Amino acid sequence: MQIIISNSSKQPIYEQIYEQLKTSITSNELKAGQSLPSMRQLAKDLNVSLITTKRAYEELEKTGFIYSIVGKGSFVSEQNSEMVKEATMKGIEEQLLTAIRNSKDIGISLTELKELLTILYREEE
Repeated sequence: MQIIISNSSKQPIYEQIYEQLKTSITSNELKAGQSLPSMRQLAKDLNVSLITTKRAYEELEKTGFIYSIVGKGSFVSEQNSEMVKEATMKGIEEQLLTAIRNSKDIGISLTELKELLTILYREEE
């Protein structure tokens, strides 16, 4: 598991950690039941505050990606396929919104964008 922190990103560090761990879980890089580094160890490894890693882990637990056992640590939760699909869909929506904004910025019409999406989609079949 590799987490890369960007100090130049507008996204808070805890969100960067959250997103990267969530992606590792939804892509099955981190398996159900697998233990995560302790908050303290992760903070040390990433050279960030313990509070930052604590917040990332709390968000992961709140959204059901991990669970914690007092005195034993944090572990990857069994993933519900609907939850994984929903998380993936949210990521796709965010990427599409970025593409829409970029398209509008340079004057690409909705028709042209749909056409481009259709071509790219068919190329991947």
